[in-house]
Amino acid sequence: MIGTYAAVVAVCGASLAIGQAALALCGVRRWSWLSPAVGLALLCAVCWATVRLPGDGAVSAVAVLVLATAAALYLRGRLEDGGEALRSGLPVALGALLAASIPFAVEGHFGILGTGFNPDMSQHLLATDRLAHGAGSQLLHQGYPLGPHSIVVALNKGLGIGIVQGFDGLTVAAAILAPLTALAAFSDQPWRRRTAAALLVGLPYLVASYFAQGAFKEVIQALFVLAFVLALRESTRTWSNLRLRYVPAAIIAIGSVYTYSFPGLIWLGAIAAIWAIADWAWAERVSPAGGAAGGTAPEEALATGRGGGSPAPTGPAGRRAMSLAVLVFAIGVLPELSRMIDFHNFETFDPNGPGLGNLFGQISPFTALGIWFSGDFRLAAGTGAVPAFAYFAGAAFAALLLVYGLFVCWRRREAPILAGILAVALLYVAARVGGTPYTSAKALEIAAPLVTLTIVLPLLRRPVTLLYLLAAGACSLLAFANAPVGPTSYSSALTGLRPLLAGGSTLVLAPDTLLADEQGERYIAWELRGGRVCIEPESAAGGKPPTGIRFFVTSSSPSRPPFRGLALRHRASPYTVWERRGAVGGPNPCPLIAVRQARSGG
Repeated sequence: MIGTYAAVVAVCGASLAIGQAALALCGVRRWSWLSPAVGLALLCAVCWATVRLPGDGAVSAVAVLVLATAAALYLRGRLEDGGEALRSGLPVALGALLAASIPFAVEGHFGILGTGFNPDMSQHLLATDRLAHGAGSQLLHQGYPLGPHSIVVALNKGLGIGIVQGFDGLTVAAAILAPLTALAAFSDQPWRRRTAAALLVGLPYLVASYFAQGAFKEVIQALFVLAFVLALRESTRTWSNLRLRYVPAAIIAIGSVYTYSFPGLIWLGAIAAIWAIADWAWAERVSPAGGAAGGTAPEEALATGRGGGSPAPTGPAGRRAMSLAVLVFAIGVLPELSRMIDFHNFETFDPNGPGLGNLFGQISPFTALGIWFSGDFRLAAGTGAVPAFAYFAGAAFAALLLVYGLFVCWRRREAPILAGILAVALLYVAARVGGTPYTSAKALEIAAPLVTLTIVLPLLRRPVTLLYLLAAGACSLLAFANAPVGPTSYSSALTGLRPLLAGGSTLVLAPDTLLADEQGERYIAWELRGGRVCIEPESAAGGKPPTGIRFFVTSSSPSRPPFRGLALRHRASPYTVWERRGAVGGPNPCPLIAVRQARSGG
């Protein structure tokens, strides 16, 4: 627990300080709630740039400490509204922390998030463990984006936090930074409304569901997409006169590359293109003096947030500002270019590959609306205690609010929000038609915060919003409460035994508590996938060994074998491998743990 929450404080504190300092360097003098996303993006880039230097991550820890300290010193005396920001942000941060802590409270321990739902965390832990020891890994060689993994390495080297606790802390921190970022859209609302709205926009049902899987990359990418839209919104509002007004969006895009590689840019690029076209089209109707052409009233022009005719991105000043942002982005992602090229061959992008992943089929697009009465988003409507009618009634209610929200955003000329909704909708359709259920589900999750923002922002002062907030908030909490939590520690030694154990069937004797309370059976099955494996509690040891099994694995180093007639074959702390003397005899009783079977939790 201490390690997890120490990681949360470190990531949140560094992100807020570094992000706000970066905004101040761009000319922003007042506190901005885009600082959490900007800071996290910079952390991903800086840690990845330094993690492979001598010291196996120690340089990353020092770099973050130096940057955070320098940022705090730079902001001293330059930051306005710091006290008001603290009063606004503290309730949101505490609410998000409580929500993100629900899985650990329900399970009664801290450990690997999502074990039993999604075993992918195993390969992330392995890659991070090897990164922390200066070794290579399959993900590293495939061009997989490892920015978040590098932050975990920095936590490990700088604060001595274990990699399991580091990933838990990073994921919880992202769940806190997302609602804090959403505050940028609700700064003019009373504190109760803005707190509830920010929490729901930052942690809608699908984001909470991916959090429950331990899918930290998707949680962070959804944060970056939301922040990118809000950064474009601020660029034509409070930052309209700044030459570097688009640089915060560029920094967020850099963070997306180091978190999600080139697929992250598909969302951000589509949003930017649609926004520029829409903003140019509307700018043509508004005169420079704040008047209007084509029948648009001056007060409607002011409702766009342009501050009485601020420059459009396609105007001369806008083009210069955009060019600076593109330059910053190009410099930031240039070191990752070759890895981005390598990553396009990753198996997830193969339409003929294992497209279901841990899913049972296509995910309903209604889940992105936030009201879905199931702790497991993979299940179809009506599967469980709540009848299907309730699912579709909730979805219809949310869909009507979304249509009205789009109408209001159109009237208010909310070009960034409309561009974001159109972009994520088009990308979901593309993933649904030309991709796999696994990729289309991720497209829905990334779209969810923008969908929720479009519903809540125009309706926050109306009574109907309270009903939506209560229903959608309850669904998010249900997803958090259903999150499985696996083992409290991790060792790459079990994965390292796979080549040895491939020559015969294996019986793993695991601690009883690991199997009963920590999703241990599914965790072990994934670690030893590709072989024939039986898993039993340590209490089953003793006497004559079962027939048909060649290898026996214990999770300790006993002086005597668990069964008679076994010889020591190999030690890889904390595991010991014993081998049967003589012929195995009898049929093989252990099932083949296929990759897809282990992945689906079966």
